[in-house]
Amino acid sequence: MARSQVTSTIRIGPKVERTHHDDVLSALLALRERLSTLDIARDPVTVFRREIAPGAQVAARGELRGKGGLNAGVDVRGDGSAEAWTGRWRRQLVAQQPGEDAYAALGRVLGGS
Repeated sequence: MARSQVTSTIRIGPKVERTHHDDVLSALLALRERLSTLDIARDPVTVFRREIAPGAQVAARGELRGKGGLNAGVDVRGDGSAEAWTGRWRRQLVAQQPGEDAYAALGRVLGGS
């Protein structure tokens, strides 16, 4: 049995879902499909007397890992916004170009758009 090229991991609170894909494009499409259907609404929380706004909270995270050092993903914030990133230990945000969402920006950077 052949190993898949890309593993997609989705974390929503304590729940973890993993799927395996043959290429980056199919993994990215599955990530978009799963994360964009979430109904995420967070209230501000207070931690150590500091209030954290919903836009600063990561409500769900989708990660892609694969051969060749592929480490990238999308964070969905508590206000419903999403931002793409690359890297494993030091995450670099992926800047979105006009007309792009986080998934399209990540696809552009990964070459799987």
